[in-house]
Amino acid sequence: MYASILLSAMALASLAVAGPVQVAERQTAKLKIMPLGDSITEITCWRAFVWDQLADAKLADQVQYVGSQNSNPQNCKPTTANWDQHHEGHSGWLAIDIANNYLTGWLQKTPADIVMFMLGTNDVFRGRSTTDIIAAYTKMVNIIRASNPKTKIIVDLVIPLGTGSTSGITSLNAAIPAWAKGLNSTDSPIVIADCSQGFPTSDLRDGVHPNIAGDRIIASRVGPLLLNYVRQSLGKTA
Repeated sequence: MYASILLSAMALASLAVAGPVQVAERQTAKLKIMPLGDSITEITCWRAFVWDQLADAKLADQVQYVGSQNSNPQNCKPTTANWDQHHEGHSGWLAIDIANNYLTGWLQKTPADIVMFMLGTNDVFRGRSTTDIIAAYTKMVNIIRASNPKTKIIVDLVIPLGTGSTSGITSLNAAIPAWAKGLNSTDSPIVIADCSQGFPTSDLRDGVHPNIAGDRIIASRVGPLLLNYVRQSLGKTA
């Protein structure tokens, strides 16, 4: 009898301890955001300026950027000195290659609750068709949702080119809204950040990549959508 009572007491004590620990773990877990893209994600500063928006909204301590990369190649200096520099931006890479060969592994290593991506510039440069790029977008969404069925997704309209033909980027951007509408869902919504409209080519430092003014334009289009997703995920209001 004594042994039975003792075991019961120990079981209750273990439950009492486990409960608060589990609650604390849930409270300290951060929302994971993956900035996904090519050099326009890797060697630019818009990620830093979006982090400033998270900090200004008092959300930075509840989120984290994730990805296999952890770098600040442009020596970006946002207001927030300790901004999270993780990302999945890869200079020169195609959306098609990322979808076919890499994204599954990246998400296995660094799962995400929110994915935001701008991809397609390199595909256009290498002559890939809008149909092929959109098919890669679809495959990426399927991979993202297989990793986490409730992932929220932000897809950017691609910034314009200041060199060469612009028809490929124009065609891709024209196709994105209908594509996103077709794949949008309640559990895993897709919203579009229009980084193209009103983006002057004078805000490209080399005809392809944004200068600081261009980075601020991208951040101004991506940031509010991200803040909305973060607040929804955390159950907060503006």
